[in-house]
Formats: sequence, C-alpha cells, structure tokens
Amino acid sequence: MPLFKAIDQTGYTVNIPDYPERIISLVPSQSELLFHLGLEERVIGITRFCVHPEHWRRNKTRVGGTKKLHLDKIAALEPDLVLANKEENTKEEIEFLRTKFNVWTSDILTMDDNLEMITQVSKMVGESSKGQLLCDSISSKINQLKINPRGSALYVIWKNPIMAAGRDTYINTMLELSGYINIMPNSDSHLRYPELLEEDLIKMNPDNILLSSEPFPFSEKHLDEFRKLVPNSRVKLVDGEMFSWYGSRTLEAINYMLQI
Repeated sequence: MPLFKAIDQTGYTVNIPDYPERIISLVPSQSELLFHLGLEERVIGITRFCVHPEHWRRNKTRVGGTKKLHLDKIAALEPDLVLANKEENTKEEIEFLRTKFNVWTSDILTMDDNLEMITQVSKMVGESSKGQLLCDSISSKINQLKINPRGSALYVIWKNPIMAAGRDTYINTMLELSGYINIMPNSDSHLRYPELLEEDLIKMNPDNILLSSEPFPFSEKHLDEFRKLVPNSRVKLVDGEMFSWYGSRTLEAINYMLQI
C-alpha cells in the first residue's frame, strides 16, 4: 500500500496509507469530525466517550476509555490509522501504539491548532475539500462574531477537588472567543487544569463562574454551593462539549457562545 509521511501536532512523523480504510479514533471530537467528513464505513473503532453520532456509539467497536484503552481490542481490529490526542490519551499508551500502528496525534490549544487538525485529518483520509469547506465556514463565523466583554471567568471542570481550566487550554481559546477573560493566571506548571481551594475562589472573586457539564456533571444542585462561596459572582451551568470539543463541533459552539 502506498504511503506518505505526515507530521502530527506533536512533531512525530507518521507513515500514512494513501487511503486508510480501517481507522480508529481515540478522541470524541475527532470521531465526530470523521463522521462529518463522511467516513461512515471506514471508522472501525471509537472510545466509550465518543458519543456523537449516537448510532456510531451503538454500532462501532468500543476500545475502552480515552485514558484507559483496551490495547488488545485495538490490535485485533488491525487499524491502518489511529487518531489520538496529547491531552485526551496517555503518553504511555500513545507511545505503545506507535510501535504497532500508524498513530497521528493532535495537540490543540488554539483555534489555529483546531483548523490545522481539521486540514491534516481531512487530507489523510482523502477528504481535503470537505475539510477546507469546514475550515472556511468556521473562519467565516469567527470573523462575523461581535464579541461583547463579559468580564473575568473561572471555568470549573471538577468538584472534589475543585479544578479549573488554565490558560494553556483550548477551553481558554473558547472563553476568549465568547468574551470572557480567564481569571486563572499564567502558570509555569505543566498542569493545564490546576486544583483550587475554596479560599482561592474567594480571593479570585471572578465576575463569572462557569460550571461545565463535563467531565464532572455539574447540575442545578451545585449552583447554590458556588453562589454561597462567591456571592458576587454570576454562577451558571455551561455545555462542556461546546467549550472543549474541537473539529466540526466548532460551528455549533460559535452559535452557542452567542446565547450563553
């Protein structure tokens, strides 16, 4: 099978088949992108967190969770392309899979990273025109956005312990896109989602506290807890997929940002 070299977003060189026919996606948002690109039959494996589209979740082989893969299932499927992500998947499992298969890994912090991933993935699977159309649509929507300043925000992803999205994240990009200023300081730490104490929240006193629906399922019952803790903050629930899923979800996410 003819191969071509592709450099992924971590700088790793992958030998990709000209037309990969057995694709496994280890990233929910990238699985959704593959569906958008029309790869109904060629995607043979996904994770249990790849919930969109719904019928893929029912019909595709699930190869474990993003952080704990069933490597034996992946091997049995004999993929000719595996799509991973630096943050979603563990370094150890990515490195192991690289010894067996063609693994292309994304690393997405900015909108430019997102558009590059869409371009590269669509090229690898032979759907460059669809990928370009998607990128053009996303760029056009962003250019038409009228951003209204909404003040500082703390984007909370976990409860015990409290964890928030730092600035070195794609979530930070989406916060800025929707008019918020991430109150988390720049950090030299490798942690993208640092832990916070209740005293930290009180000291920060953000204008807004956004409680994400994932990975911790914040709901109405948690609103009062944070309102009592930081009474001057506007506390609201937000759809985590809209802030953290990249790829084709970005089009829907931009419309969502205008409504929250």
